[in-house]
Formats: sequence, structure tokens, C-alpha cells
Amino acid sequence: QFQLVESGGGLVQPGGSLRLSCTSSRFTLDAYAVGWFRQAPGKEREGVSCITFNGGSTSYADSVKGRFTIFRDNAKNTVYLQMNSLEPEDTAVYYCAAEGGFFRRCDLSPNRKDYWGQGTQVTVSS
Repeated sequence: QFQLVESGGGLVQPGGSLRLSCTSSRFTLDAYAVGWFRQAPGKEREGVSCITFNGGSTSYADSVKGRFTIFRDNAKNTVYLQMNSLEPEDTAVYYCAAEGGFFRRCDLSPNRKDYWGQGTQVTVSS
């Protein structure tokens, strides 16, 4: 059973933008680092970006640096991924995952995550 819910995916043209959201109705996210991951057909799941419990530190995959921004609004119990300058190579199912702990840094490994969402499809195509 999925504890997180993603939204905001869709079809967009190259160069366009999307904002993904990750929230939970079952628990508050302010005690969790949250990461965004993606998986394209035939490829392994890869880390895209992550943010610590208080937003004090973020991390990005090299492929998205300068184009994607992760941020959180703990008052709304939501973590966002703003995706700009989208490329066809960004096409994938995007997942958010939460890892409990008050760490100073987060990591982009899909391992040791406590909760996952069921994913939202992002398709970049003309």
C-alpha cells in the first residue's frame, strides 16, 4: 500500500515545464527527507533530486542540474519538483520516496527508503 501520492505529471513539449507534487494523507513529511526518482522503460530506477527534512540541503543528478528545482512546504505537507527545459530524455515514471531521519544531507540512492508513491507519468514529446 502506497503511503505517498504524486501528482502533476503529463505530456509536455520539449522545452516545457511541469511541477510535480508529493504528499501524504497518512503522516507528516517534516520528519523525512524526500527524494524524487524516475524510471524509464528498460532502465533502472535513478535518483533525480532529494531534500532534507527541513529543506536545508538538496541534491541533484547531473542530468537535471540547472533545470530542476526541489523544494518543500511543510505547512502544506508537500514536496515539489519544478522541472523546466524538459527534454525527451526526461520521459519516465516519476516517484517520490521518504526516508525518516533528521539528517544534514540526503542521498539519491533508491535504497533504504521507508515509503514510496505509485508514480506519475511524465512524457516529453513534440
